Amino acid sequence: MGVFSYQYLASNDSLLFNITPTHFPPLPPIIDQTISFTIIVVLFITMVSLGCTMEVSKIKTHILKPKGVAIAVVAQFGVMPLTAFSLAKVLQLGPMEAVALLICGCCPGGNISNILALALKGDVNLSIVMTTCSTFLALGMMPLLLYLYCQGFSNLESAVPYAGITLALVMTLFPCGIGILINYYRPQYSKTITKIGLSLLLISMVVIGLLASVTRGRMNVMLTVLSPQLMATAALMPLIGYTLGYVLSYLFRVNRSGQRTIAMETGCQNIQLCSAILKVAFPPDVIGPLYLFPIVYIVFQVGEALLLIVLFWVHQRFFKTTKKDFSAAFDIIDHSLLLEKLVLWLYTPCYIVDKELPV
Repeated sequence: MGVFSYQYLASNDSLLFNITPTHFPPLPPIIDQTISFTIIVVLFITMVSLGCTMEVSKIKTHILKPKGVAIAVVAQFGVMPLTAFSLAKVLQLGPMEAVALLICGCCPGGNISNILALALKGDVNLSIVMTTCSTFLALGMMPLLLYLYCQGFSNLESAVPYAGITLALVMTLFPCGIGILINYYRPQYSKTITKIGLSLLLISMVVIGLLASVTRGRMNVMLTVLSPQLMATAALMPLIGYTLGYVLSYLFRVNRSGQRTIAMETGCQNIQLCSAILKVAFPPDVIGPLYLFPIVYIVFQVGEALLLIVLFWVHQRFFKTTKKDFSAAFDIIDHSLLLEKLVLWLYTPCYIVDKELPV
């Protein structure tokens, strides 16, 4: 059950405006509970895997020289929420669509950005520290930003379950702490847990999407989640995040590897956290199938990042004239093996940043 019940919504006219129960038939209880349970379990495991990438010594190093982290935090909690708000206004999204988009935009960074930073020859230690800081700061920043941006929509601030969102954020810190302890006391298990977490994230998104579409009616779900407005927001938001993150770090004279890292960290959101909040904090008859929006977002988020990675590789292979800030690994990568290398890195312990990239 969501943070507010249908009876609570029905008794508060200020909450009814356009977020009354949707036209979608309710999920069978067993299916609804299965999806909720799956989302929570996957979030728990992925947050443990995120904690397994955190090393106290490396976090201390970047905290002592906080320029990159400070710029990244400003980009994460400045660029993405503002982008979500602007897109919701420009594309005239409905109230609950706007809420889903704002929650996605206010989420902290996800651990998939660490993989993308590695593939772009970025500063993976900085990426991990940025993800760590944004995860902990989200406890206060996410409810605050949601409250501020919801003021721009009529009565929307009353429809957001701030207590439920804060509780969800607090609960994510527990598995994250478990991951940090595992990495400290049993580092030999960290790599395996990290790979399991990333694999479960990808598999679960597909399974949840299939379950929801079959039980609710495939056409209704597709018309809602794959509407032109939501597809446009899912395509534009990560691209704007990558672009503005890079521009912001360039203006503050961050080094090249840091610029690429901050760009990836800005555009990549914690999709599993977003999906969990939308599914668990809101009643099913209000949120409808919009908790599936993060699945659409992650497709564009990863797809656009892969395109940028390929363009970076091509640029380094054919147009780079100096070898400064350029690993010899990229000099000998054959053009026909680019995709193979990326797949290898995705399923290789990718947080071993003290070793050379595979060639």
